[in-house]
Amino acid sequence: MQQMKITLIRPSIAGVQMADALRPLGLIKLFSLTPKGIDVEFYDEYVEILPSVIDSDVVCFAVETFSAKRAYLLSRKYKRYNLDLKSIMFGLHPSACPDEAGVYADCVIIGDAEPVWVKVVDDLQSNTLKARYISSSSYMLPSARVDKSVLSSKEYLGISVIQLRRGCSFDYSFCSMHSLYTSCAPELETGDIMSSTINEIKDTNEKLLFITGDIALQNKAKLKEFLEKLKPLKKKWICRASLSIAEDDEMLKLMSKSGCIAMIIRFDGNYGCSGLIKKIYSRGIMIYANFMFGYPADTLDSFIDAYEFAMKHKFLAASFDPLVAMPGTDMYDKLKSEGRLIHDEWWLSETYRFWDAIHCSENLTASQLTESCGMLRRSFYSSKNMAKRMTNPVNVLHLPVFLQLNDILAFEMQEKRLFELGGGIL
Repeated sequence: MQQMKITLIRPSIAGVQMADALRPLGLIKLFSLTPKGIDVEFYDEYVEILPSVIDSDVVCFAVETFSAKRAYLLSRKYKRYNLDLKSIMFGLHPSACPDEAGVYADCVIIGDAEPVWVKVVDDLQSNTLKARYISSSSYMLPSARVDKSVLSSKEYLGISVIQLRRGCSFDYSFCSMHSLYTSCAPELETGDIMSSTINEIKDTNEKLLFITGDIALQNKAKLKEFLEKLKPLKKKWICRASLSIAEDDEMLKLMSKSGCIAMIIRFDGNYGCSGLIKKIYSRGIMIYANFMFGYPADTLDSFIDAYEFAMKHKFLAASFDPLVAMPGTDMYDKLKSEGRLIHDEWWLSETYRFWDAIHCSENLTASQLTESCGMLRRSFYSSKNMAKRMTNPVNVLHLPVFLQLNDILAFEMQEKRLFELGGGIL
């Protein structure tokens, strides 16, 4: 019997490579979970140009909403030149829009791909591939050792990605993660996840880690145990966290001692928190602030307030984005039913550009949302204001990271604004 060949692809937003690309954990896990005897190759369009033709038996796309149009175009193209090619799509977007994805793929996996991956491969080998596979989305993360050899020739941002949990523990009505995951069990509490994660960190060559998921929502006792094990590894790390983490002095101290140098924190009009920010800074931890606009109460003054707050605290970095409701979420359904969306399927629109607002809020037009966010980004990342933010003592403490991240964000800010989703006709 001829050896089966599978090609795994992460399509980019517009068919272009990105300087801020991180390693895709999900696809690496699928690569590792594929049974022996199967020839597997992996392409990541965020860091490399894709081949013009796929000579495999199967091509599998990891699809987010912003890359959905690109995945559909690629699937059509590859199947046009390889008539026997099977196409599989999985990820947040196909899980939310399986009928749409099914137009372009022979098979759609709804939910996490890992729990059903071996079954999918078995069915491929027996020529009994189903049109749908419904996976558990309550929680699943295999603890098997991950084979990262497939990434050796690819150039990513020099940050190792570590996953402690999946899903979104906040009830954000626009969040596709929340719509997919019915629960979010902290990974440190399950089986041998902690030891396997520590071993994974030991194996990484990178000195800087990005720990995904809100670290503040882990079981505190388990998190402290994890941080104690992390300390002797002498790694620096960045994480997502809620501002409430600063209320726990012991945890904040332990995070600092174990190598935390920055937190990504979302601020939703909560600007009376200077004391908590000062506590975070006192531990040598920088803040990457997230701001989102387009809620019912937002006005043009909301942009001024956010910008002044960001500059006052001289954040490491900040994102200023229009609220984008993803398909499958309560907010998307609400905006669609109220006729507020500029395009119902905005991710397939010919006119939508990255960072465009997708709806009109109660007090702001879509144009006002888009243009105001763009204005804040340009000002915040100007050379003049970058120099001002650099004077923050905590940013000086981690100056190489500050400079590298701001250079990347300033460059990508200009590039991404021009992106047409899908990258045009292939």
